[in-house]
Amino acid sequence: MTDQPNIIKTFMTDVKVPQVLWALQEPESENYVVLDSVNFENTEVMPLWSSAELAQSHCLEEWKDYQPTAISIAEWMEFWIEDLNEDNIIIGLNWPEEGDCVEVELAEFTQLLSEIEVYK
Repeated sequence: MTDQPNIIKTFMTDVKVPQVLWALQEPESENYVVLDSVNFENTEVMPLWSSAELAQSHCLEEWKDYQPTAISIAEWMEFWIEDLNEDNIIIGLNWPEEGDCVEVELAEFTQLLSEIEVYK
């Protein structure tokens, strides 16, 4: 069983200062990793990591052609939410190599990000 509240809190703490999230993107197609949820049927999840190093550790096997790509919180708020919401995609935080993944509804994740976003 995952310690969901602590994983969420740690993720938010880790991205607060750099104001950056990390996803995996395939350079040629520019597609991002989105996969089936491990917790919910008929649901897709976009894994995000709080550091490039954590994201890089997943660039193996079926994701070997992908690379960590930074997404600023400001970009997330401006460009990502609408498309992900239309596709009913949820968010996987610091997707582990093995074991249970913390998956968060897009609205909840966005609300948490809005609480730590620094406006420039």
